[in-house]
This record gives sequence, C-alpha cells and structure tokens, in this order.
Amino acid sequence: MNIDVREESGAKILALNGRLELTTGKELKEKIKVFCDSGTTRIHLNMEQVEFINSSGLGALISAMKEIRLVKGRLTLSNLAPYVQEIFDITQLAHIFEIFETEQAAFASSESVTVSQR
Repeated sequence: MNIDVREESGAKILALNGRLELTTGKELKEKIKVFCDSGTTRIHLNMEQVEFINSSGLGALISAMKEIRLVKGRLTLSNLAPYVQEIFDITQLAHIFEIFETEQAAFASSESVTVSQR
C-alpha cells in the first residue's frame, strides 16, 4: 500500500492506495504514531483507493484512533469504496468512526462528533 501525505490547515491528510491488511496496517499505525508524537492532533484518511481491507486492517484503524484520542485528537475517514463501506457497516465500526463522503465534507464538519454515511 502507498500512503501519500499532505498537510492542510494543520491536519495531516493521508491518501491510502492499495490493500489495508496486517503489514500495511502496521505501517499506517506507525506513521500515525509519529504524527501524534510530533503534535498533530487532526488526521484524515482518504480511503478512495483502498481496494481491500481485512480484520487486521480494521484493527490497525482502531489502534490508530486510540493513539489519536490519547492526544485528544480527531480521526476522520472519507471516500470509502462500497466494498469497504460494507465492511464498516457489517462490523458496526461505521458507528465508531467519523466517516464522510468526501474530504471536503470532513473538513467542513464541526468539531463535534458527527458520523455521516453514504
């Protein structure tokens, strides 16, 4: 999986491309930990190019969310492919993560916890 990182308004935006599973999930968690350790409290994952996610990938996202919450930060997700959205729905993780249709919607959202699904 490739992870392209850019910064916008003090937030790190990670565009994920490929499969999110054990190995790549570990890489994602490590990258997010580094950002949190350096003071970043807002992280957004654009998952438009994520073609596959399994339980290890979901576990990595949960761990990443915990890491961000330790620094009182916020994790948002957007652009989930229908297959990936279905996995979040089946596992009921769609109720735990802040999921938006687009990056713009995520950044336009208020600081309160709002979950928007497709």
